[in-house]
Amino acid sequence: MSNYAIILAAGKGTRMKSDLPKVLHKVSGITMLEHVFRAVSALNPEKTVTIIGHKAELVREVLSGKSSFALQTEQLGTGHAVMMAEEELARLAGQTLVIAGDTPLITGESLKNLIDFHVNHKNVATILTATADDPFGYGRIIRNQHGEVTKIVEQKDATEFEQQVKEINTGTYVFDNKRLFEALKNINTNNAQGEYYLTDVISIFRENGEKVGAYVLRDFNESLGVNDRVALATAESVMRNRINKAHMVNGVSFQNPEATYIEVDVVIEPDVVIEANVTLKGQTKIGSESFLTNGTCIVDSNIGQRVVVTNSTIKESTVADGVTVGPYAHIRPESVLAENVHIGNFVEVKGSTIGENSKAGHLTYIGNAEVGTEVNFGAGTILANYDGKNKFKTTIGDNVFVGSNSTIIAPLTIGNRAVTAAGSTVTKDVPEDSIAIGRGRQENKDGYAKHFPYHPSKR
Repeated sequence: MSNYAIILAAGKGTRMKSDLPKVLHKVSGITMLEHVFRAVSALNPEKTVTIIGHKAELVREVLSGKSSFALQTEQLGTGHAVMMAEEELARLAGQTLVIAGDTPLITGESLKNLIDFHVNHKNVATILTATADDPFGYGRIIRNQHGEVTKIVEQKDATEFEQQVKEINTGTYVFDNKRLFEALKNINTNNAQGEYYLTDVISIFRENGEKVGAYVLRDFNESLGVNDRVALATAESVMRNRINKAHMVNGVSFQNPEATYIEVDVVIEPDVVIEANVTLKGQTKIGSESFLTNGTCIVDSNIGQRVVVTNSTIKESTVADGVTVGPYAHIRPESVLAENVHIGNFVEVKGSTIGENSKAGHLTYIGNAEVGTEVNFGAGTILANYDGKNKFKTTIGDNVFVGSNSTIIAPLTIGNRAVTAAGSTVTKDVPEDSIAIGRGRQENKDGYAKHFPYHPSKR
C-alpha cells in the first residue's frame, strides 16, 4: 500500500513575534520544516504535499525540488489546509500522513511505527498520541473498552473525568487517503473559531462505524509543537541533548555535553575529545582522535584526524591530518591546511593553501596565498594582498624562511629555499635560494642617547 504525506506549513505563527514564517525558525542548524520533512522521508512517501500560505515563496524555497506544494490563501483551520491537497492526492489509494511543520522533534522511526500500527490494525484513521504528566491545555483521547478512539475532546469541553485522561492528541494523523478527502467534504465551520477542524473527520468516521485507533509515542518530547520562542528554546535543548548523546554512543568524549553546541548535520568520528563551549555548525566533519578545546568554533569545514584546535575559529575550510591550530587563530573561508601544518596564536589565514609541515607560529596574516611545504613564517608577518579594490596572490615555494616582521606585498613569488630578512618589505619576486632584504639602513649615533630625558644620567 502506498504512503503519502501532507505537511502543514501555511501559518504565520503570531506568537513567535517574527516576520519569518514559524516553520522556518531553526533548531540545531536547520529549519523546523526540514526536520519534519526528514522524518517524513523515512516513510518513502510516493508523494509529499506541503501546504504553504504565509510568505509562501520563502517556505517553498526550503523544500524546492523535494516536495509538491499547495497554496492555502486563507488560513481557515487544519481541515481547510488538508483540503488544499485534494487535487494532488484525493484519487489515490493508500494511507496519508498529516503532520504539522512545527514539530521538529518527531523522528522517522516513530512515524514508521505509526504507519505500521495503522496498517496492521486496519484503521481508517490513526492518531499519534502521547502520555503527558500534565495534560492541561491538550485535546484528550477518549477510548472505548476495545481501545478504539471514540472522540478527541478539547480542554474547555472536557468533563471532570475526561480531564483526568493523560493521553493527548499530538496533531499528527494517518488516514485512509480516499476516505480522508471524502470525509473532509462533510465538515463545517460551526464552531467558536469559525474554522474547518481536521479532528471533525474523526467524529465522522466514528458515526459511520469505522475503526479509529491511536498509537502512543514512547517519548513525549517528540510531540512538542513549537508555537513561541519558549517552546523553540525547549526544542533546541532536547535536540542538542539528542545529538550529543548520539555522538557519545558512537565514541565521542564530551567534557560537558550540556555546554556544547553541535548542529544536526555535523559528523564526528570516534575518539574525538570535545571540551566545553565548543560550537560545531553546518556541514562539518571531525576526524578521529582530534581534540577541540574550550571556545573552538568550526563551521562548514572538514577536519582531519589527530587535529588539535585550541580556542580558535575555522570556517569553510579543509584541515588535514595532524594539524595544530591556535590558540586564538582564525581560519577563514576557502583555506586548505595540509598535513602537520601549525597555525599558532593570533594567526589569520584566508583563502590560502598551506603545504605540509609549514608553520606560522604567531601574529601573522596569510591571505590569498599558495604556500609550499616546510615554510616558516616569523612573528608579525603580513601578506599584503589587497590594494583597496583588488585581491592579489602570493606564491611561496618550499623550504622558504620568512623573517619576523616581513611585509610581503602581492602579487609576487618567493622561490624555493629563499629567505626574507626580518623587518623587510618585499615588493618583487625573490628567486630560489636568494635572500631578500628590503629595509632602511641602520645608522648608529654614538653617545646621542645621553640627550634623551629617560637616560639614566638625567634621573
